[in-house]
Amino acid sequence: MKLDIYKRAESAGQFSYLAVPAGAVIPNEATNIDWVDAHRDIDFDDNAHVLKAYAINEPLAQISAKGYAITSVDDIGTEPGAA
Repeated sequence: MKLDIYKRAESAGQFSYLAVPAGAVIPNEATNIDWVDAHRDIDFDDNAHVLKAYAINEPLAQISAKGYAITSVDDIGTEPGAA
């Protein structure tokens, strides 16, 4: 599956991430937050249970249930690749 990833800044240089199927719009219930593009059209293995680089657990289950997958509040971390 191809995904588009959006990010939003949290406190202390932390980020949370939102994933939607590539080309899909962010569902209305998630658009009240200022999401910005992070990565487009990334490959995700449909058999994986974690989108590790973005700390998103069970992304396909989340997308099936609500149209998007999001970083858990417990898993918010720094931007992937940041030192």
